[in-house]
Amino acid sequence: MRRSVFIAGLATLTLGTLGFGTGQKSYVASAQEKMSTMEVKIDNFSFGPATLTVPVGATVTWTNRDDIPHTVVSTDDSKTFKSKVLDTDEKFSFTFSKVGTYPYFCSIHPKMTGKVIVQ
Repeated sequence: MRRSVFIAGLATLTLGTLGFGTGQKSYVASAQEKMSTMEVKIDNFSFGPATLTVPVGATVTWTNRDDIPHTVVSTDDSKTFKSKVLDTDEKFSFTFSKVGTYPYFCSIHPKMTGKVIVQ
């Protein structure tokens, strides 16, 4: 009888641990998905995505995947955010602390534009 109780308890503990591990993996995947949506890739003379919607307090990272240099400069006021010239694989990040719409462009290639909407 003791053996049956021990095995049942062990099975419950094992299943509980497996269930927790599965839930944890799901949570980590969700966090990674959310983080990946806060990235803008610069490639082929464009920002992708061209429009990105993020919550207040989010940090957006632009990564230059192009073979030539680019910048990320706020259209309304270059003091809001302005990157240095980004070479291939270099990154620039900015944290948006206020609700609003933030259009931006590449100062080297002004036809390259994008927008961050902060809600």
